[in-house]
Amino acid sequence: MSLRIYNTLSRALEDFSPLEPGHVRMYVCGMTIYDLCHIGHARMMMAFDVVQRWLKSSGYRVTYVRNITDIDDKIIKRALERGITIRALTDEMIAAMHQDIGLLGIEPPSVEPRATEYVPQMLSLIGQLEGKGLAYRASNGDVNYSVRKFDGYGKLSGKSLDELRAGERVAVLDGKEDPLDFVLWKSSKPEEPPEAKWDSEFGSGRPGWHIECSAMCGATLGETFDIHGGGADLQFPHHENEIAQSEGATGKPLAKFWVHNGFVRVDNEKMSKSLGNFFTIRDVLNTYDAETVRFFIVRAHYRSALNYSDAHLDDARQALKRLYTALSLVAPADVASIDWADPHAARFKAAMNEDFGTPEAVAVLFDLAGEVNKTRSAGLAGLLKALGDCLGILQGDPKTFLQAGAGGVDEADIQAQIAARAAAKAAKNFAEADRIRNALLAQGIVLKDSAAGTTWEAAQ
Repeated sequence: MSLRIYNTLSRALEDFSPLEPGHVRMYVCGMTIYDLCHIGHARMMMAFDVVQRWLKSSGYRVTYVRNITDIDDKIIKRALERGITIRALTDEMIAAMHQDIGLLGIEPPSVEPRATEYVPQMLSLIGQLEGKGLAYRASNGDVNYSVRKFDGYGKLSGKSLDELRAGERVAVLDGKEDPLDFVLWKSSKPEEPPEAKWDSEFGSGRPGWHIECSAMCGATLGETFDIHGGGADLQFPHHENEIAQSEGATGKPLAKFWVHNGFVRVDNEKMSKSLGNFFTIRDVLNTYDAETVRFFIVRAHYRSALNYSDAHLDDARQALKRLYTALSLVAPADVASIDWADPHAARFKAAMNEDFGTPEAVAVLFDLAGEVNKTRSAGLAGLLKALGDCLGILQGDPKTFLQAGAGGVDEADIQAQIAARAAAKAAKNFAEADRIRNALLAQGIVLKDSAAGTTWEAAQ
């Protein structure tokens, strides 16, 4: 069975074949980088990490571009609040992002463009749109896109212009001919720092958010490429506007497939910074090991809502423990390449080829683990580990995982936390001491205090 992907543009599963045989070009809208990444951001990056891993496992060469937005209203505001330069802020947050998602096993993209590096390409694209009558210079100095002049606007969101107009909640801003029009170039404001301004034929200013991605994906992947991805919240207006800009300029389809991952929810509400119900990746990793968090995200289908809770993470850890238990029974045989004719591998492949069906693929891993438990087959254990690698899991040492009660927590780390707890108790910071004990307990580590000191053991 060949790979089928759900295309948001057609609202249907479609057979996938790349425009260039053997080579997949994929662009994913990345982070606006002004703060630490939360678990919702991890879900997006994890979804497309699995996509690119499976494409590679299927024999494709993949050029994966995931951008960074490093100039934006929120970035400027945060830099001013902290009294640092925009570059200092974005460099700090990019480094933090790389550290956090690296712990989760999210592989770096082939190319990671920063918006500020592509301003000339953005200006060129705006010039093309103005030349075609799709952009106009407003009285307030901005350059706006004229939405009603682009045929097909709304095809990604599935809404007509009249429906979109009826849902418009804000008044027409100064200089806009229509509330649906959006800004391509923002004129400079006196209070903005010099590093947030570029000179151009349109006056001093900076790019709008939507034009950034159109310019970056065009510069790195060409006018038309295979997959454009991102979170479901970007479908409208961001991706709709990208289509209008790129296709308005080139007259060619921007992407063959549009792929969107589902939200992370807490108490049936979308996790987001604006709602204040978000957990940073670092918050979560203070309590749960990275592989458990990865498994929690991966075992849900990328398009489904992901319900975040400690209970679900605890369940994910116990499930992952069952898989590692199978691998601990016998040393897995080295698997140079997966034999896709094997019944377990064939089922795994069929699941992944049906729109990256990770829930069904994970079910195959549990069936395979059951066979390993019964047969003690090194070959089946090797296959289990190799298939897990397609999802970025089961690559750790099984005994270390099981001894710690969670992946990746080793003796040195446990002893360091015991020492930190002892120091907190000595300083009479009992709240911190309790926090460390509870954090270790959540990772399956039980502390035993005695007159001789503190020891630990794995929870049963």
